[in-house]
Amino acid sequence: MILSKLAGRPVLLAAGLVAALVLPWFVYPPVALDIVCWALFAAAVDLLLGFTGLLSFGHAAFWGGSAYATGLIALHSGLPFPVAVLGGAAFAAALAVPIGFLSVRLRGIYFAMVTLAFAQMVYFIANQWRDATGGENGLQGIPRELFGLDLSDPFFFYYAALPFILGGLFAAWRIVRSPFGRVLMSIRDNPNRARALGYGIDRYKLLAFVLSAALSGLAGGLFTVGHGFASLQGVYWTTSGQAVMMVVLGGIGTLWGGAIGAALIVELNDYLATAGFEETGIITGAIFIVVVLLFRRGVWGTARDLVAARASRARPAPDNEGTKVEASV
Repeated sequence: MILSKLAGRPVLLAAGLVAALVLPWFVYPPVALDIVCWALFAAAVDLLLGFTGLLSFGHAAFWGGSAYATGLIALHSGLPFPVAVLGGAAFAAALAVPIGFLSVRLRGIYFAMVTLAFAQMVYFIANQWRDATGGENGLQGIPRELFGLDLSDPFFFYYAALPFILGGLFAAWRIVRSPFGRVLMSIRDNPNRARALGYGIDRYKLLAFVLSAALSGLAGGLFTVGHGFASLQGVYWTTSGQAVMMVVLGGIGTLWGGAIGAALIVELNDYLATAGFEETGIITGAIFIVVVLLFRRGVWGTARDLVAARASRARPAPDNEGTKVEASV
C-alpha cells in the first residue's frame, strides 16, 4: 500500500496540485478544463462505485441536470458563475434524494438498471420541456460573470474554476477517509455484518448517493459554464458510461485513479477528433478492453500493487537462524 500511503503525504498532493496548475500551459485550455471536470465527475462516481459498491448508470442525470440548472440561473439572474454552479450542484443533490430513496434498496445490476431508467426519464423531460431547456438546441450563450472580470478567455476561466474542482476533490477525499467513509466500505464488503452492527445501511447509501450526485453536479455546472452551453448530451446515458469507464481505467476504489482515466479518455477523444476520426468510440472501447485485460486493478491500482510488491521483495527477510539455535538448545 505504498502509493496509498503516499497519497496522504504532502509531496504527492503537492505534485497533483502543481500538475493541475500547469495543465493549461501544456494542453489546450478548453481540453484542460474538460480533464479536471471529468476528473471530479469520475471521483464522484468512484465514491459510489469503489467505496459503497453501487454501480450507477444514472449519474448523467446529475451532471446534465446541474448543467441545465446552472445555465438557467446564469442566463436569467445575472449572478456570478460560482453562485450558478453551486445552485446547479444543489439541484443535483435535491434530484438525487427521490432517485436514491427508490434505488438504494436494490443491489447489483438491479440498482444499475433503475438508475439508468431514472436518467432516461430526466433525458426525456429535458428533451420535451423546450421552453426551459431549449430541447435539441439546448441552452446557449451561458455567461461567465464574475464581478465584472473578463473570463471570456478559456485560459483565465480555467483558473477561476480550478478552486471549485480542487474543493470537490478534497471533499471526496475527506469523505472516504472519515468514519463515515469507513462505514461505507464496511457496507460494500459485508452489508449483513454492517447491519448487524447497528448501521442503517440504506440511510448511509442514500447519503453517499446524494453526496456523489452533488459532486457530479458541481463538475457538470463548471463544464457547462466553461463551454457556454448545455445540451442533451449531458443527460444522455453515455455520459454515465464514460464516467464509469474512466473509473475502471484508473482503478476502482482508488479515488485518484479517476483523474488518470479522465486525462486518458479526454486527451484521446480530442486527438482523434482533431485527426478527423469520427468513430472515436471504437478506439476508446478497444483501449478500454486492453487495459481491463492487462491491468485488472486499473492504471493507478496496478501501479500501486507493483510498487508494493517491489518494496516487499526489497525488504530483507527476518533472520531465523538465532531462533532455530535457541529452540534446539
